[in-house]
Amino acid sequence: MDTKHTVIESPLGRLTAVAEGDRLTGLHFEDRENEAPEAPEAVFGPRVDTDFRETRRQLDEYFAGERTRFDLPLTFHGDDFDKRVWNLIAGIGYGETRSYGRLAEQLGNPGLARAVGAATGRNPVVVVVPCHRVLGADGSLTGFGGGLDRKRYLLRLEEPPAEEAGRLF
Repeated sequence: MDTKHTVIESPLGRLTAVAEGDRLTGLHFEDRENEAPEAPEAVFGPRVDTDFRETRRQLDEYFAGERTRFDLPLTFHGDDFDKRVWNLIAGIGYGETRSYGRLAEQLGNPGLARAVGAATGRNPVVVVVPCHRVLGADGSLTGFGGGLDRKRYLLRLEEPPAEEAGRLF
């Protein structure tokens, strides 16, 4: 397959975008363990900046608060369970959250909450597949491959203005 990558600057630091042909297969935080490697060419193919214009544009719009939904062709590499979890996460709307347990219920088995958490941690397309919108059962911020500061940033970015949220302050 025609695997290639680029590096995209963002308010969260550098993101390494990976594609096979015209389909995004990865979006990784550059400075996190088990994310973008030090020598990305060896894993992600050559760096080709021109082929990622649409990914870059949509991410820029999202971080500017102008985009609430991504419209990028994706291909997931993982087992069937992981793909089911990632598809559920992709369906969580902008400014909304779900718990791991709720996602497990949507899969038909509330006992799968830990497995859902593990699959969430393997999400290969951060931000676009919004795993930052998945919270603990009590609404607490739980693990996030990009770190909790990044998760907090993304959730705040998506938070509606106080008047829309029904808050006075």
